[in-house]
Amino acid sequence: MSEEYVKIYDTTLRDGEQTPGVTLTPSNKTKIAIKLDKLGVDVIEVGFPIISQGEMEATKQIVKQNLSCEISGLARTEKKDIDAVINCDLKYVHTFIATSDIHLKYKLKKTRDEVLQKAIEAVEYAKSHGLMCEFSAEDSTRTDREFLKQVYKQVVDAGTDRIDVPDTVGYSNPKYIDTLIRDLRTVVNVPISIHCHDDFGLAVANSLTAIEAGASCAHVTINGLGERAGNTSLEEFVMASHCLYGKKTQIKTKLLYEISKIVSNLTGVVVQPNKAIIGENAFGHESGIHTHGVISNPLTYEPINPEMVGRKRWLEAGKHAGLHGISAMLEEYGLIPSQEQLKEIVAKVKDLGDKGKHITDADLLAIASQIMRQEGLEQRIKLNDFVVTTGMNVVPTASVRLIIEGKEFTTADTGLGPVDAALKAIQKITDKLANITLREFKLESITGGSNALAEVSIKVEDKDGHIASTSAAGEDIVVTSLQAMINGLNRIMHKQAMNRNKNKDKELRKFTV
Repeated sequence: MSEEYVKIYDTTLRDGEQTPGVTLTPSNKTKIAIKLDKLGVDVIEVGFPIISQGEMEATKQIVKQNLSCEISGLARTEKKDIDAVINCDLKYVHTFIATSDIHLKYKLKKTRDEVLQKAIEAVEYAKSHGLMCEFSAEDSTRTDREFLKQVYKQVVDAGTDRIDVPDTVGYSNPKYIDTLIRDLRTVVNVPISIHCHDDFGLAVANSLTAIEAGASCAHVTINGLGERAGNTSLEEFVMASHCLYGKKTQIKTKLLYEISKIVSNLTGVVVQPNKAIIGENAFGHESGIHTHGVISNPLTYEPINPEMVGRKRWLEAGKHAGLHGISAMLEEYGLIPSQEQLKEIVAKVKDLGDKGKHITDADLLAIASQIMRQEGLEQRIKLNDFVVTTGMNVVPTASVRLIIEGKEFTTADTGLGPVDAALKAIQKITDKLANITLREFKLESITGGSNALAEVSIKVEDKDGHIASTSAAGEDIVVTSLQAMINGLNRIMHKQAMNRNKNKDKELRKFTV
């Protein structure tokens, strides 16, 4: 293997699922595994088969998919654990035992010699059954260095194919990781993996350092999921490897955003907006200085092209916005104000921003329409009527009737609550027309009391990355949410139409002499 090539060992389905509150069904695990294989990971750690019947079922389902990547299962240094891996038809086991004195004394209650013997026996047992074997000395970075080297040397002598170095509680730093990996390379001649946790926010940095020091594989998870503060984030590690270190992986980076959203939806763990690479704000700009820069040349304020990771750049109106940014946003909707009108629009936007108002696309268009004395956007979709059913022992259900370009459409759906059910029903009707995903939903009370006026703000995105933010206010939360969603749909559809027209113009220009 080339020194520039880094293997990606994804443990979203094992360590990622250990995120507090996350439990994946066998069906959802299989969905994610298929997506990971398509993404291009080298290894998928599908789970810990011994822990439950469901875990074994999920593992067997994934094995049946005949994925192109390697598939491994976790096992303690116990024969029954390794047997569970074998019974799932896996050919690759990742076996581990703790080696730090704190784990030996308080968790395992074993001596160093006893732990070493169990490690050797587990590797020999796995190899005697024809398994590919990777061995981890849990809590490596807090283990006595000489003892750690002894453990790894002897499990390599026993036949393990690979070793993994876990920074189990994220307690290490790049300088220590560098010396540790270089030291281990003097006593083992098999590939070394690195497995870092993010308790001090250093998981990605420590993993990159390990690769620079001679490790050839990184254990990672989608969105950095994992115990406590999580694991090394696949998307951050891969993009840093490609762009900052000149390393290669098999990852198809244009699929990163898609799989991030799938994992977020299936696990229920929301990605923080300012997370690197896949956070909603990673390629969003509001500041006038920034928007002017990226419009002129994206490299001024973006280290990578958003399309590299399946994203699109988007601009936000607010008190930091400038003429260039607001002009570009309006142009997406086909509005071209004069310079004087543009200055007036920007002044109004800044005034509202100073008052603490979050300015959505709908607000910006309303301001522009008023100043330019133009009618608002054509409402291609209108809400005609809806009915919701909810209660203590009733599954929330919503029936929605929409008028789309003069034609009536009706459907129903269920959800976690009446709002969720109603929004899902709308998406079911409009899926082929606009194919949008609700990315953000915020509910705020504008006034107090039981009859409080509520404001709903949403952000929607279509499959091509077009984003629209809208809001609506009213006393009924369901009605207000539906109105905000309809507003978002109309704006996305207008952007799609504008984009189609631009593409047609480009095609026509090709044939113009």
